[in-house]
Amino acid sequence: MDIVRAIILGAVQGLAEFLPISSSGHLILVPALFGWEDQGLAFDVGLHGGTLLALLVYFWRDWFTMFRAGITDLLRHGGRVSRWQTDSRVLWLLAIGSVPAAIAGLLLDDWIEANVRQPWLVAIMLALMGTVMLVADRLAANRRPMATVGLADAIAIGVGQAFALIPGVSRSGATVTVGLARGLRREDAVRFAFLLGTPAFVGALLLKSADLASLSGAEARDMLVGFATSAIVGFIAIHALLRWVRTRSLLVFVIYRYLVAIVALAIGAYRIA
Repeated sequence: MDIVRAIILGAVQGLAEFLPISSSGHLILVPALFGWEDQGLAFDVGLHGGTLLALLVYFWRDWFTMFRAGITDLLRHGGRVSRWQTDSRVLWLLAIGSVPAAIAGLLLDDWIEANVRQPWLVAIMLALMGTVMLVADRLAANRRPMATVGLADAIAIGVGQAFALIPGVSRSGATVTVGLARGLRREDAVRFAFLLGTPAFVGALLLKSADLASLSGAEARDMLVGFATSAIVGFIAIHALLRWVRTRSLLVFVIYRYLVAIVALAIGAYRIA
């Protein structure tokens, strides 16, 4: 690892985490494209720390408002959820929606690291999920605001986030796709997906904290560089995607996924030959 490589991987993480194109997939494909040794899942999780920081900085007002409303409603109304404010309900639904990915991560983390970090699988999942995303985007009602999100929506979107543990699926892509399929407006589906990703990133960092703590001096330096890069690029990507979906569809990202899948499969076939 060197600083230039850390910057490149950090930028890839920052962009691909929030654009629906799969950060985990790109963190496998980019090293394979340049002939680099795979940096390992622990380094990837460290880069996710940068995108977690981007999320917290960008949405800090949302989280502050939700926690304040949640504490107020809990003190005033206790468990009578029907009397809670919208912000309190969204906070509770985000907690519920985080459960599927948490369970999948605890059960499958080691197996995923050992078995599915393969470029050919990433390519297949990029194309497959791109097709699902295209269908959902074209057929979605795009009518419901985030205030209408209910328990069934949170669970369904949470299951989509769990599937995103497979490289190439894309956490933002899967969660936004499920949100669209449930009838949410694009911007609200993206916002809910980003908020839902925050607990997932926290859990991933806690799960890999021992590996991150064991990094040597040079490795820790490269990690910090990648962390900072992913945070800065990630913040820009969040803002860009939220602006994009207000007036445009997800078609450009679907086309990109297809192109990357084709290139990855072609390179893999050429190297085998």
